[in-house]
Amino acid sequence: MSSTRNIHDNRLADAWATLKAHSDAGLPLDPDASRLAFADPEFLLRRETRGIRIQLELLKPDLEQHARGIENTIVVFGSARFRSEEEATALVTAAEAGGDETAIRRARALARNSHYYEKARAFGRMVAQYSAGKDPRDMLFICTGGGPGIMQAANRGAFEGDGVSVGLSIALPMEEAANPYVTPELSFKFHYFALRKMHFMMRAKALVAFPGGFGTLDELFEVITLVQTRKARQVPIVLFGSDYWKRLIDFDMLIDEGVVSPADLALFQYADEPQAAWDYIRRFYGL
Repeated sequence: MSSTRNIHDNRLADAWATLKAHSDAGLPLDPDASRLAFADPEFLLRRETRGIRIQLELLKPDLEQHARGIENTIVVFGSARFRSEEEATALVTAAEAGGDETAIRRARALARNSHYYEKARAFGRMVAQYSAGKDPRDMLFICTGGGPGIMQAANRGAFEGDGVSVGLSIALPMEEAANPYVTPELSFKFHYFALRKMHFMMRAKALVAFPGGFGTLDELFEVITLVQTRKARQVPIVLFGSDYWKRLIDFDMLIDEGVVSPADLALFQYADEPQAAWDYIRRFYGL
């Protein structure tokens, strides 16, 4: 008489078990033709397998976030160079003691902009506190590029608000490890900028762009373009720090030159305080 079987048992051999058995048997993973294809980094890094790598970068963060209930995010962009008020003050003190005028000027700029770090931190805390105790379908999660500066500040605020947050970092020669406030299980690293930006938008219910440089501008204008061309649904886009953004970009000039329509300027709003940014997002969704 045959015993019953579990209907949920895997029908195919587990790939990780196969790989582990190979290792336990003392068989090295030499770069040769007999190595399993999915355990062959040299093969996976070939030009011809780029499409597979792109698929994997799309799939892994998507599956992991879905499994952990991350469906609605608020994406926070901004400079990786900004520092907390405490750290910026210490840098000014050290620079002034050293007497290097260039170092002093840079440290003072960081101190002047450190309030943005503290405001991004406060905003992240607001979002986390709003989501506490809610049905997972109604929760909002902070998502950043996972790095230092404004990204760290928003993740830090979510952490201090007893929430979890996502970090989508990029592998760069000069980039540090993900900041310590990203929830470890939600810290993802990308090789392709395009896939990383796609993941920012896949779950985004809002975007808050703090002052930043080339990377922030790249990410901001990609989102604005997607919404303008209706390749992405309309979401609240907040330019945080009105003085900074109005000094940097003359949007009215774009209208005067006929390259954008006046209605396009309604795609985003300015804010100077965390509560104003949060209130705009809440009004947009009737929260």
